[in-house]
Amino acid sequence: MSVISSFIKWAFFSKRIKRIEFFKKHPEQVQKATLLTLLTQAAKTEWGQKYNYSKIHSYEEFKTQVPVSSYEEVFPYIERMMKGEQNILWGSKINWFSKSSGTTNARSKFIPVSKESLQTANFRGGIDIYALYLENAKNSEIFLGKGLSIGGSFQESDTKGIFYGDVSAVMTQNLPFWAQYLRTPSLEVALLPNWEEKIERMAEECINKNVTSILGVPTWTIVLIQRLLESTGKKNIKEIWANLEVFFHGAVAFAPYQELFNQIAPNINYMEAYNASEGFFAMRDDLNRDDMLLMLDYGIFYEFVPMEDVESPFPNAITIENVELNKNYALVISTNGGLWRYKIGDTVKFTSKNPYRIKISGRTKHFINAFGEELMVENADIAITAACKATNAIIAEFTACPIYMENSVLGNHQKGGHEWLIEFIQQPNDFQGFTKILDETLRQVNSDYDAKRYLNIALNPPVVRNMPQGTFHEWMKRRNKLGGQHKVPRLANNREYVDDILMCDV
Repeated sequence: MSVISSFIKWAFFSKRIKRIEFFKKHPEQVQKATLLTLLTQAAKTEWGQKYNYSKIHSYEEFKTQVPVSSYEEVFPYIERMMKGEQNILWGSKINWFSKSSGTTNARSKFIPVSKESLQTANFRGGIDIYALYLENAKNSEIFLGKGLSIGGSFQESDTKGIFYGDVSAVMTQNLPFWAQYLRTPSLEVALLPNWEEKIERMAEECINKNVTSILGVPTWTIVLIQRLLESTGKKNIKEIWANLEVFFHGAVAFAPYQELFNQIAPNINYMEAYNASEGFFAMRDDLNRDDMLLMLDYGIFYEFVPMEDVESPFPNAITIENVELNKNYALVISTNGGLWRYKIGDTVKFTSKNPYRIKISGRTKHFINAFGEELMVENADIAITAACKATNAIIAEFTACPIYMENSVLGNHQKGGHEWLIEFIQQPNDFQGFTKILDETLRQVNSDYDAKRYLNIALNPPVVRNMPQGTFHEWMKRRNKLGGQHKVPRLANNREYVDDILMCDV
């Protein structure tokens, strides 16, 4: 490691490593202090007065007095804040809102972003991911070049002084000057609203830069790299950016894209981060593991609802000390951005309790359970990855839904199945084998699916449709959903998405 890199590591990251080690050793203490601090800071807000925050002194009191809320339930408060009202959900002034894709609803969601949440979650998360990376990559020279970030865009609302945009754009626009110096492309290009134009401009502007790291969503990063390779005739991105050493990624499961990245970006490291519109939650702290460290000192208090209780009007939430390993939980958060016992819509499972590490297992409304199979997104990612590996296939996108077989009856039981729409970058060498391995892997990782597939009693084998290249891009474009914050829904318990995609003419 060079003198410059060693100095940066010592000056900017050593203190955070010590703080991370502290919350790893004292997680319950840190989370308890976080909750009490949040309650104190919000006690004089409209929400805090409504639920008598000044009188709450324990988690049990908080849990009893404050309801678990969905976006629909908290939206009337957020709507007023977007019209300029202050001191509603949080005490400090809020004029930025992170726009979510609204995957659990048809419309977009707008999440308030306070100066506290920017500083203690988003910016601290950005520092920590580099700090933990440097702990793993001892000889890194990442700061001798630029960090390429593939972000979104923002705009001013109808209310003067109120802004909203993708969480990446909100962060980029508010970065300190020294962080702006370390990144590329220029703000003008980074914040372009048209994603097709953005990719072209990024390729032109960054091709001759010394890019040492990339931060982005795998799908859009692939698009950018392929555009660069197409324009230069190079075989992989290391022939353009020789010093590229790490890809910081998130938003979608990486495993289905691993093989493609091995080809187009060989011999680099990968660090996953769990950063959503609602906050920065977790990141990989060990390059040899595939789970993520839950970050406990970001001004976020965590609760977890077992999946069997998630639809209850009064769900039985628990705190970290009571979670079980390898069990799916709906994530509930209270934050210094003004979200209170808020159901984020994601599901996670714990892989370790010392320290607390998690994997994202899916979405509370993105699953297939039409026949009692309880198929989660994590199951789908594992099965797709296994089928690709066995048949030398590489995917671009996929989604799946139920097949309702109204006229197929075995005895007194209607049979159904699952329909998978898959767009391949590299076709499987055995398409039937791909489908078979997909099915077999799902049976291995999901006992409910296996039971329904036994002798085809309740479920027929899956139907896999090989979609033309560009299908999902055109579908997302038609829905005005191009961009880093918009993701193709992996699973749905109805046919809305699949039927719409099948009507898309490429």
